[in-house]
Amino acid sequence: MASTTAGETRAAVIPKQQSAADRVQVAAPSRREFLYYIWGASIALLLGQATAGLVWFALPIFKEGTFGGVFAFTPDKVPDQGGAPRSVPEGRFHVAYPDEGLVALYGVCTHLGCLPKWSATNNRFECPCHGSKFELNGKYLEGPAPRSLDRFRTTITFEDGTVLTTNDSGDPLPLGGHGAIISIQIDTGDKLKRDGKV
Repeated sequence: MASTTAGETRAAVIPKQQSAADRVQVAAPSRREFLYYIWGASIALLLGQATAGLVWFALPIFKEGTFGGVFAFTPDKVPDQGGAPRSVPEGRFHVAYPDEGLVALYGVCTHLGCLPKWSATNNRFECPCHGSKFELNGKYLEGPAPRSLDRFRTTITFEDGTVLTTNDSGDPLPLGGHGAIISIQIDTGDKLKRDGKV
């Protein structure tokens, strides 16, 4: 009987050990652990946002037809020589055709960034903010602006195969002697600054 009692005792002990294993509870994190996890998650979120911001601004994607990209200016919209320029608001530029040739002028004043408008009565660009005035070719006339209007690089392709591109000085492109214009490309991502008041 002693062996039976020992077996019964063992049987009684084993179920108690299994039930204790089933009732194992995990302790809640301490205050220090909780703050550690929150701090780590905050740093990870901040680094993720900073990385996304760097990728967004350091690698801009300029599509054709948006400011910063290339605009296809149709030849039929070329203004008359010496006439009023054509404005392209989405590109922030004016296409002018002074006696020297075709030029794409950045539509922002070189003084404080206002938007000069073409004045047909005075035959010049006039800035409404501080009174700077510019000729049809963008050349400075008077006012507080430090220099002439900036220009955008322009490429013109003619039917005879000639391709003219604006030089680094932003000089106008002559249109005569090459036949009809096939295409005009204005690169608003390549602004040519004009030094001084010339």
